[in-house]
Amino acid sequence: MLLYPSESDFPYEEEVLREPLKLQAWRRYLAALAGAPPQKRFSIYERALRALPGSYKLWRGYLAELLDAARPLPISDPSYAALNGAFERALATMHRMPRIWQMYLASLTAQRRVTRARRTFDRALRSLPVSQHARLWPLYLRLVSLPGVPLETAVRVHCRYLVFDPSHLEDFIKLLLRSSRWQEAVTRLAAALNDDDKPFCSVKGKTRRQLWLDLCDIVASHAAEISTTGLNVEAVIRNGIRQFPDEKGLLWTSLADYYARRGLFAKARDVFEDGLNAVSTARDFGLIFEAYAQFEQLLLAAKLDASDGEVDNGNLNDGEFWLKGGDDTDFLIARIELLFDRRPKLLNCVLLRQNPHNVEQWRRRAKLFDGEPSTQVSTYVQALKTVDPMKAVGKPYTLWVDFARMYESRNLLDSAEEVFERATQVNFKSVDHLATVWCEWAEMELRHNNFEKALQLMRQATAEPSVEVKKRAAADGNEPVQMKLHKSLRVWSAYVDLEESLGSVESTRDVYDRMLDLKIATPQIILNYASFLEEHKYFEDAFKIYERGVKLFKYPHVREIWAMYLTKFVKRYGNTKLDRARDLFECAIEQTPSQEVKPLYLQYAKMEEDYGLLRRALHVYERAVKAVPDCEKSSIYESYINRAESLGFKEVRKIYEQAIEAGLPDSDLKSLCMRLADREASLGEIARARRLYTYTSEYADLQSDSNFWKMWSEFEIMHGNDDTFREMLRIKRTVSLPAQTFERIKRQRLQ
Repeated sequence: MLLYPSESDFPYEEEVLREPLKLQAWRRYLAALAGAPPQKRFSIYERALRALPGSYKLWRGYLAELLDAARPLPISDPSYAALNGAFERALATMHRMPRIWQMYLASLTAQRRVTRARRTFDRALRSLPVSQHARLWPLYLRLVSLPGVPLETAVRVHCRYLVFDPSHLEDFIKLLLRSSRWQEAVTRLAAALNDDDKPFCSVKGKTRRQLWLDLCDIVASHAAEISTTGLNVEAVIRNGIRQFPDEKGLLWTSLADYYARRGLFAKARDVFEDGLNAVSTARDFGLIFEAYAQFEQLLLAAKLDASDGEVDNGNLNDGEFWLKGGDDTDFLIARIELLFDRRPKLLNCVLLRQNPHNVEQWRRRAKLFDGEPSTQVSTYVQALKTVDPMKAVGKPYTLWVDFARMYESRNLLDSAEEVFERATQVNFKSVDHLATVWCEWAEMELRHNNFEKALQLMRQATAEPSVEVKKRAAADGNEPVQMKLHKSLRVWSAYVDLEESLGSVESTRDVYDRMLDLKIATPQIILNYASFLEEHKYFEDAFKIYERGVKLFKYPHVREIWAMYLTKFVKRYGNTKLDRARDLFECAIEQTPSQEVKPLYLQYAKMEEDYGLLRRALHVYERAVKAVPDCEKSSIYESYINRAESLGFKEVRKIYEQAIEAGLPDSDLKSLCMRLADREASLGEIARARRLYTYTSEYADLQSDSNFWKMWSEFEIMHGNDDTFREMLRIKRTVSLPAQTFERIKRQRLQ
């Protein structure tokens, strides 16, 4: 009875009967029955769809209400059969409507009707244009990912989807790996990475390098499954090595692991060796070496287990026959020991490949072959051919020196001299490098008592190139360091040392004079030359060298020359050449800045005290206190006052007064005033002493200068009276006032 129309339905019934093909009439009828039972509404929908079978709005509303009615019911309920039948009837006319297909397919997926849903998906894909397939594939993939769906079915569906959307490759490969289809996963990933026409772009955010590493990891981890597929695994990994050199260590290790898992141990060992000889970073070397060592240790352990009858056939694969073979355990142990012994040499090769011009690494390599003379010689030869002095990191001359010392240690002096001779022809970056080669050569000759040969080498090194050689070098436009060697201080210093030890006085003087003429002498060379002449009693000649030195150098380099010159001259002549000594002191003081002039004034005054007149010495002190900085005046005044004591206290008082007015620092001024006040008090000049204490109080502080106030208090107790003592206390209280008040009182007193 519920399905029959009620009185309120008569207007709508009359309208739909009068115009059954009018969609709005049916929709108004359904809207009026919004609260009616579902079965009554379904009957209205059926009548409407018989009249308008091609209406999308009616079918969509009908199917949506059928879905809502069936959703809370169990899958076995007949309502689902009616629902599916309604969808099939709808698709007879709505097969071009993707939304109807989506509703149907989502319902079948929820019902877990996998076979029917898969076939319906196929029908939908055939019915809809390709431009609308993107709305169906997510539902299709969700269907095949349900539990219980065979992996074969999922793989086939994903394979079809890959044709529609190639960017789905990563998910497809993940599915292949999950289903243990290693060969297909590797083939597809390798094909995508090797396709230069259409470079593969990861939608997961992975870089091309990460995808290559994933590929190499798969082929290495599942070598047994992939080896029979015809895929050239070695070519794949080597291609990755060429494309990603920063991952060489990991890729070489993966390739060796691939062969090791297949049981091809010799081939795996060859790959490890190739990797160690190909990488150029310590990081990659560490990865490969560690894997290589672990590989050898695992082989040894497997061999020991095999000898005990504990071989695991599942892990040994094709190498089992070797493990069960003869007893070569000692050979494996020796191989491991040799590998670890070779490690420093292999690492050194890596660092040299990183920078073949690294001098220190070549030197270390040569030391690694200390017990192998022929190999060590070939190493030095290779190093000298490889290292470009202009690009060298380090000091390239050390290779030549080490090479020559190696021959020298074996008493092959002719070969060592030949090495040094070739080294002197090399165009080093720095003249000092070439100079060191010559000096090392001469030292080698000295060690073997070839003194004349050593001197000859130094003469040859310091010889100035001829005019023709200079013109030829200027024409070439690239002046070698050999053209500048004759001005190298290092060579000349070694030469002059040899002449002093082995040559004559005249030959040594000639060498020193040539150094001065070339203007390459240093202040130390000047001092050494003068000292050499003094040792051989050429005193005036030594003073001439000092004269040349003070003219050649400026301050501060000339400081030591002046100090030595003045000391030696005064010691030599004493009071016999005072005028000349005074001229020297005046010239030295004139060249020296005020910050450094104090020692010269003191030395000058000391000379006048010892050999001249006291008045002249005091005059020097008087000049000194005006020339030196304020911070050094106090010490000069102390010496000045001590020297003036012999002239009487009247002269000393003048110096004290001059010092007080000289603007000394407060601490020096207070000390000076207190000493003078003590002297005045001892001579009975009480008023003068009190004035000094009063003057000094302006610079004294209660906390930091408690000693001053104590001395003034004792002075007043001993020599003063009530009035003077009260005056002292008043001044003390004034000093304790704030600074602003003190300044005001001070101004008032001055006024």
